[in-house]
Amino acid sequence: MEIIYKPIGIIYSPFKEPKGTPIQPHAARGIEGTIEVFPEYEKGLKDLNQFSHIILIYHFHLSKTYSLEVVPFMDDRPHGLFATRAPARPNPIGISIVRLTKIEGNKLYVKDIDIVNGTPLLDIKPFVPEFDSAGVVKRGWLKKNLKKLKDSKDDERFIK
Repeated sequence: MEIIYKPIGIIYSPFKEPKGTPIQPHAARGIEGTIEVFPEYEKGLKDLNQFSHIILIYHFHLSKTYSLEVVPFMDDRPHGLFATRAPARPNPIGISIVRLTKIEGNKLYVKDIDIVNGTPLLDIKPFVPEFDSAGVVKRGWLKKNLKKLKDSKDDERFIK
């Protein structure tokens, strides 16, 4: 079976390459970016401005190879790829929840962006905590490392 996705836009950020890009929106607090939705999809933005946060689904266009076992940025031991958020994956799809600050035509202005400049956008969905939050959840191996995110914005360990 072949699956083909067509980008609906381009994500713009201050990050020119993976190195130096925050690893999660939490580490990118306040960092601004824009999203250009291609004109043929602009009508689909109607009413999106009623949401404070949006989910961006995008293609990790700079990821070329992957390994099924990786040492993630927040740990020093190997884990299975699917137990991490590493960008190098069999299907290099990324997701980020960002703050939507305004929309002008086909241009979205966002904050807390952790995405490399020029990344192809595949889809946008409104973030709704009642739908998208699971309540009490298990955090696996990350539980012991989550406290590291608290002050991670300028910490090199949390930059790709």
